[in-house]
Amino acid sequence: MKTKVPRSYWFISTLALIWNALGCLAYLSMQLMPQGALEAMPEAERALFESTPEWVTSAFAISVWFGLLGCIFLLLRKSLAHPILIVSFIGIVTQQIWNFFIGKTFEVFPPEQALMPIVVVLIGIYLIYYSKRAKTNNWIN
Repeated sequence: MKTKVPRSYWFISTLALIWNALGCLAYLSMQLMPQGALEAMPEAERALFESTPEWVTSAFAISVWFGLLGCIFLLLRKSLAHPILIVSFIGIVTQQIWNFFIGKTFEVFPPEQALMPIVVVLIGIYLIYYSKRAKTNNWIN
């Protein structure tokens, strides 16, 4: 049984959808990058981009597309949002393991560039928490 949801639910779910849509655009821009843009990158950035393994790119795809789908399910008030957002988070963590511990990301980019990946992880955690809360409060079923 669904109950009336607070306005904040719609606001948060819509912001989350926009956030994940921007992630999808970032993924697509990376995948569809013209050769000229790649050649215009500084050498270290280009080498990092070209050496990124497929499993990291796949994790990126999983994180953003499942995140988008999970937020659509939030807006449709479907409890499937919660497990889908967990899958998205697994993609986030997998990608960030590469960025922080395996790849040479922060040898190429300055340490302050680590802020965005940290924000991505925190938002992923929050969306899992929020979808669970929505389920507990019967805002979704």
